[in-house]
Amino acid sequence: MPLSNQQIKAFRARGHKLKPIVTIAGAGLTEGVNNELELSINHHELMKIKVLAEDRETRSKLIDLICSNLGAELIQRIGNMALIYRLKND
Repeated sequence: MPLSNQQIKAFRARGHKLKPIVTIAGAGLTEGVNNELELSINHHELMKIKVLAEDRETRSKLIDLICSNLGAELIQRIGNMALIYRLKND
């Protein structure tokens, strides 16, 4: 279900003070990183990730792939930081 503009605005405000929980660097999106992302999104719901990639296009594709794999919504993308949200699976 798509988020409303009010929800996105509230998540962006909450996410502003968050520190990145997971950093994706040279090794890319490995199985270990995927597992850590899944555990973190289940625990936090709203999380900031840092994606260090060679260029903007590669970074964008990685963020889209992460959101797709997790079933998460991209709230905001600024530089190498992405704020993603997924409702907790209890």
